[in-house]
Amino acid sequence: MKKPRATRRQHNTPTISDVAARAGVSPMTVSRVINAKESVRERTRERVEAAIAALNYAPNAAARALAGGDDIRIGLLHSNPSFAYLSALLVGALDQASRSNVQLMVEKCDDADDYRAVIDHLLAGRVDGVLLPAPLSDAAGILEAIRDAELPVVAMATEHAPEWALSICIDDKRAAYEMTRHIGALGHRRIGFIKGDPNQAASGTRLAGYRRALKDMGLPYDPKLVVNGLFSYRSGLDAADVLLGLADPPTAIFASNDDMAAASVAIAHRRGLEVPRDLTVCGFDDTALATTIWPELTTIRQPVLDMARIALERLVQVIRLRRAGRRDEIGQSHIRAEHALIRRQSDAAPPAADA
Repeated sequence: MKKPRATRRQHNTPTISDVAARAGVSPMTVSRVINAKESVRERTRERVEAAIAALNYAPNAAARALAGGDDIRIGLLHSNPSFAYLSALLVGALDQASRSNVQLMVEKCDDADDYRAVIDHLLAGRVDGVLLPAPLSDAAGILEAIRDAELPVVAMATEHAPEWALSICIDDKRAAYEMTRHIGALGHRRIGFIKGDPNQAASGTRLAGYRRALKDMGLPYDPKLVVNGLFSYRSGLDAADVLLGLADPPTAIFASNDDMAAASVAIAHRRGLEVPRDLTVCGFDDTALATTIWPELTTIRQPVLDMARIALERLVQVIRLRRAGRRDEIGQSHIRAEHALIRRQSDAAPPAADA
């Protein structure tokens, strides 16, 4: 018999959302009352205090002790299958947290989690804002819970962030277009493509860039050359095996991230192919993995580490402006980061017989 999934709180323990619902206010308003903020009307404060008493809600004492002053706590929620991507993200966020003199609260958040319980947990820890990297930045449920809690958020690596949220991303379509054109310029005519997680907006955007490049080069789109992946190494192994098992396999594989590209190199070696002599393999992200395998990957540089730094710095700025009652000075809500095509040793012209 399958054991029930563990949760952060027992089902019979009231949460900050329960208090908010009973008082008819947002969870953030409850947090303000708990932390004795002056920006709450007296009638609202009384309703919240009555709800707290009725539900016997016990706020986190340690979190209350941290209240006041310019102290800022940022929650970073993550759920990314790429360890290399996550490492770059954490290094950038931790570095900027130190520079900005703020506390960083890092939490793993799976699809099966109760998103509102996750946000309740952050609010109980007196978090002032949230960094939301992909793929969570495309998850409507977590974004809705953050909005209802009135927390400022930076959605990272998505071009589909809601208007009310801050966001930062590269031009995924343009980046994929440039890489596909680069591979075509080497002489390849059968270019395999490994897609990312279908639940992540960047997956479709990168595919669109690949297809547009084929069209502009006068090459036909062959659906057999496009295989699903999940941004994980394991999914890259399976996808590359399918592509290289075709009766007329591609002479090049462009994978939607470095993990799947590295997996493609491994499958090529397993099949007795030499990269790049027999097969060109290119990736996306330029994580540390791109330079720790052989041959080193030609890839698109998505500056994940710098994006994390910029996102946290911007989030802290917005929090301070909100505290000072200067929301009209917040300004730009979307930041476009620059990408670059980094050429290394994993690409070359196709074998002469197939050129």
